[in-house]
Amino acid sequence: MATFAVADFLLPEGFVAPERRAVLREARLVTEAGRLAWSRLRRAGGPTPYAARVAIRDVDPVVLVPGFLAGDASLAALARALREQGHRTYRSQIHANVGCTARATSQLEARIEAVVGRRGRRVTVVGHSLGGLLARSIAVRRPDLVAGIVTLGSPMLAPGAHHAALTRSLEALVRLSRAGVPGLMALECVAGDCARSSFEESRLPMPPEVSFTAVYSRRDGIVDWRACIDPLATAVEVRSSHLGMVVDPAAIRAVCGAVAAGASLRSQP
Repeated sequence: MATFAVADFLLPEGFVAPERRAVLREARLVTEAGRLAWSRLRRAGGPTPYAARVAIRDVDPVVLVPGFLAGDASLAALARALREQGHRTYRSQIHANVGCTARATSQLEARIEAVVGRRGRRVTVVGHSLGGLLARSIAVRRPDLVAGIVTLGSPMLAPGAHHAALTRSLEALVRLSRAGVPGLMALECVAGDCARSSFEESRLPMPPEVSFTAVYSRRDGIVDWRACIDPLATAVEVRSSHLGMVVDPAAIRAVCGAVAAGASLRSQP
C-alpha cells in the first residue's frame, strides 16, 4: 500500500517529530478532564455567564477553532470559561477539521466576517493545534476582522513535526480522497502547492494591531513543543498534554488570561 509523507518544507531543520512513546503522555487527558470536572463542582452555584451580566458586554467576541480531526464540540469547556469571563463565543462551524487547509481558511474567514458584521467589532480567535495555524493565517490575511489570536499547541514553525499517529491519519485521508470521498485533505494539502501556500501564509509577519499569544506544553505528546513558540508571539507555558489543552483548568485559565490581556492592551489610549 502506498504511503505519503508530508512535504520537507513542513519539517524545517531543528524540529523533530515526537518519539513514538511520547503519545503515552496524552493519557493525562483523563486526569486533566477530571480536574476540570472537580473545579466546576467546587464553583457550583457561583456567578454565571454573560447573559445575566450587562456591565461586561463591551468585550471582544471570540471565535473558537478546533484542531485536526476534531470539531467545535471539542472546545465546549473553553467556550464556557470564556462566556463566564463575559465574552460572546462563536463556533467556527467546522464539524471535523479534516479538509483542505486552504479551503478551511477561506471558510473560516467568511465565518469571522459574518460574526464581525453581527457584533460590529473585531474578534479574538482561539485555535487549538491545526486550528491555531488557521487562526494565524486569518490574522495575517484580515487584520480588519481579527483583534487577536491565541494558539494552543499549534506547531506553526514546523507543521510536519508531529507524531507518527497523525502521519497515519493524514495518509488515510489522502487515500480516501483519492478514492473519491469529498471534503478531505488531498495529497496537495500535505505535500504540494496547497500545503506550501498555506504554510507560507501562516509564516508572514503578524500585523502590529493584532495581539498574539502562543500557549505550549513541554509535555505535548503529539507535536514538537518548540514548533509552537512563534517568535512573534507572547509564549505561555502550561503543563498539559496536547489533547488536554482544551480541558485542563490551568490551560483554560491561560487562554482566558491571554484573551483578557489582549483586550486590555487594545483599550489603552
